[in-house]
Amino acid sequence: MSTATLNSPRVFNGVDTERFGQLVKDCAADAANARVKFNVATHWTGGATSTSRVAGYEIGGRRIARRFEIACDEPHELCGGNTAPNPQEFLMSAFNACMMVGYVAGATLAGITLENVCIETEGELDLRGFLGIDASVAPGYARGIHYTVRIKGDGTPEQFARIHETVMATSPNRWNVANPIRLTSELVVE
Repeated sequence: MSTATLNSPRVFNGVDTERFGQLVKDCAADAANARVKFNVATHWTGGATSTSRVAGYEIGGRRIARRFEIACDEPHELCGGNTAPNPQEFLMSAFNACMMVGYVAGATLAGITLENVCIETEGELDLRGFLGIDASVAPGYARGIHYTVRIKGDGTPEQFARIHETVMATSPNRWNVANPIRLTSELVVE
């Protein structure tokens, strides 16, 4: 897509600036408008596969219907059918995509025309933790997750550094991965 397509009087970097401005105003005017609630239901579909269904979300107390399905599987080497990305790849995709929105919004607010933004994320798991082979091995990314942001546009290195700092401070999924969050659970045996 060309820069001309992405940038018009109302659309900049592919973002509807009027809609974005209104969202910011609404959230600043009333904290209730800033409350967004997401939910996903994931169903086992056999073997290592599952399908997650998105039926909608809530914003400002209003329910908005949405219909999406997300297939998940494991690679053959992890006993799956290799028909879809695995949960770790989805975790990293969600992490990257959330930050991507922040880079685009930050550049748009600064009047910077973007040519490219790419976020590359990697982490290493030790399967002995997941498989319960060694209790001293964490099942997650004990050594951490590393990501690299590659950004190109008509901004200065200082402008991009400010946007980067803002994204690191405000991205919900970056925050969720970087900080402990309270998890609660309930088991229902049917």
